[in-house]
Amino acid sequence: MVDRVLVTLDGEVRDADQPLLYADDLGTLRGDGIFETALVRGGTVCALDFHLARLRRSAQALDLPEPDLARWREAMETAAKEWGAETEGVMRLVLTRGRESALGGPKSAVRSGELSEAVPVPTTYVMVMAVPERVETARSEGVAVVTLTRGISIDLAQAAPWQLLGAKTLSYATNMAALRFAARMGADDVIFTSTEHRVLEGPRSTVMIVRDKQLITPPAKHGVLPGITQRALYAEAERNGYDCRYEPLFSADLFDCDSIWMLSSVALAARVNSLDGVRLSAPESATEIVAMVDRGIDRAGTIADW
Repeated sequence: MVDRVLVTLDGEVRDADQPLLYADDLGTLRGDGIFETALVRGGTVCALDFHLARLRRSAQALDLPEPDLARWREAMETAAKEWGAETEGVMRLVLTRGRESALGGPKSAVRSGELSEAVPVPTTYVMVMAVPERVETARSEGVAVVTLTRGISIDLAQAAPWQLLGAKTLSYATNMAALRFAARMGADDVIFTSTEHRVLEGPRSTVMIVRDKQLITPPAKHGVLPGITQRALYAEAERNGYDCRYEPLFSADLFDCDSIWMLSSVALAARVNSLDGVRLSAPESATEIVAMVDRGIDRAGTIADW
């Protein structure tokens, strides 16, 4: 079995040990680009269409060229096939604005207040790697979480769309810094909160709480990234009699529920077993939630539009 797979949008399977990016790629210089992370399971990409739809929305938010979804799909399927069906893998879709030199230098991107006519060719590729060891632990044992302020209002996404809240950009330094800070505090993950003490999201996951037969997650208008695993779970949970809602949550609501879940494309469903040092016991519904996520992800692969 291979340990890494790299496929470019021309369908070519590349040597993952050979250089691919130019030194002046804007994704490297400025984090000017987007990405998606998907789970490869049984040789197929989970929720493939959902990931393509979110890639397109993120590209629109950054004024990137419209992704050729047919070519992305082909590259994803090729990469999944090359990875094989024996073990799970983490697939990353990467799209950057391309090389700065294609713009004629850093000062030529803007002329008289208008974008330059020079448009670089985007850098695009698909990569598959092994699932991190932390994922199995998160799935089976849950995660210890701390709440950290993001320092922004829930109104910022609508008041300042150029902040790109809700888009999956390559500018992830703040998210990674939050995770390192959490690790120093003995925690595995983070739940961001707003200046109004509203629950937002995790650095790489969607936050959801369970109250009896009710599932609640913060609305996208608060500047959170729409969650693919959360969406797949909601579709399956509604079939099983759950009341699924998008509603504002205060930090206090995290301590007034049956359970808290961090939902993501790779770890899928990780129950919060500790929040800000307070141990949280597993509810009776925990096994059912995990099972519904698995079924939802399997069904999501057959949905053509989001």
